[in-house]
Amino acid sequence: MGAERRAAIDIGTVTARLLVADVDGDRVSEVVRRQAITHLGAGWTTTGVLGEDGMAAVAAAVRGFHDEARSLGATRIAAVATSASRDAANGPAFLDRVEREAGIRPEIIAGEREAYLTFLGATYGTCADRLLVVDIGGGSTELIVGGACGEDGRHAVDIEIARSIDVGSRRVTERFLHGDPPATRELAEASAWVAGELRPFFAAVRDKPREIVAVAGTATSLAAIEMKLDPYDAERVHGFRLSGPSLLDILDHLAGLTLEERRRVVGLEPERAGVIVGGAIVLQAVLAYAGLSSTLVSEHDILYGMVLDLDERVG
Repeated sequence: MGAERRAAIDIGTVTARLLVADVDGDRVSEVVRRQAITHLGAGWTTTGVLGEDGMAAVAAAVRGFHDEARSLGATRIAAVATSASRDAANGPAFLDRVEREAGIRPEIIAGEREAYLTFLGATYGTCADRLLVVDIGGGSTELIVGGACGEDGRHAVDIEIARSIDVGSRRVTERFLHGDPPATRELAEASAWVAGELRPFFAAVRDKPREIVAVAGTATSLAAIEMKLDPYDAERVHGFRLSGPSLLDILDHLAGLTLEERRRVVGLEPERAGVIVGGAIVLQAVLAYAGLSSTLVSEHDILYGMVLDLDERVG
């Protein structure tokens, strides 16, 4: 049959991303990976709508992604939108705008679908069980426990429990972290709220996971900060083990800095400085609930899941 060139576009609350890859069975060979920090969800937690600046930034980014994917010969191009687009009152109008300006209409996917695709992508290249995959986005966090392995040339997953929880780096930031730097009281209230929102998921998990795999911008940024990467090096980040004590040290350090000081932290994209503390609070809570001392960080995420998936709605 041979490899097929596919493209995936993920429109998140903070970032829009592109993957163009050649897919042959369960083998994914990256051709191009791009991202643009668009802050689509800026202000949405208080207004309930997506703002003009964020929508314009996403439309421009997706237009560039779509054009590049077509120029590279992608035969199928999938685009999905997640938490902010799901919850915003003007989500359908936003899709209309992207379709009009970028030439492709994204699909707003349910949280359960997002969780499945995330697990499929995050477990690519692994064969293990009792894995907990965590994807901390701007508006929601996907938590999935299950196993994965190759089967008949396909990457197969067996999911025990999956949830998309309305806890994300931007949501936490806009709800609690108003000081610059955040006040001790704000940090404590944010941590308590996150713990309360995540508790039902971990109460429903039958057995403790053996390993955590953390994907997406919060986790990869924290790994890059720990390694002081400048410039960012995806190969070094992928498979990096971030320990619980290191995570707490980084969180304490970042939380004590002003926004401008955070923008200058080596390893952190300046445009992510405003939401990284909120994201780190979520990852710290996940590690504590799981009872594990570290997490693996992976560059394989929902984009891999999208290009691997055979469902015609996404493929």
